[in-house]
Amino acid sequence: MRFLLMHRLDESAPEAWNPSKEFIESMGAFIQDSIDKGILITAEGVHPSAKGARVRKTRGAAIKATDGPFTEAKEVIGGFALINAKDKADAVAFAERYAALFDEIEVEVRQVVEFEDIEALNG
Repeated sequence: MRFLLMHRLDESAPEAWNPSKEFIESMGAFIQDSIDKGILITAEGVHPSAKGARVRKTRGAAIKATDGPFTEAKEVIGGFALINAKDKADAVAFAERYAALFDEIEVEVRQVVEFEDIEALNG
C-alpha cells in the first residue's frame, strides 16, 4: 500500500523555512535509510505560501487563481512524502519517526487510492 504524508508547519516560524545544518544532516540520514529499506518513494519540501498560488473552482463559477501568501491559514503544507507501508498502522509509525525529527510539526497520513480500489468500488 502507498500512503501520502503531508506535513504542516507554522508559516510564521522562520526556522521552519530555514532549517539548521544539523537538521538537514539528520533529515538526509533519515531519508537515505528510508530509501534503503524500500519505504520512501519520494519526499520533497515546498516553499512558503507567499511563493505559491491557489486555484479554485466552485460549482457554476469561473475558475479563480489567487497568489499567496494565504494569511487565513497559520499552518501550511511544508512538504510531503510518498511511502510504501503494509497498512495504516505501519504508515503512522513511519510518520511518528519522521515527526520526531522536528521541534513542532503535524503530519497527515492518507492512503493512496490504487486502481484496484476503484475496481472494487465499482465491482
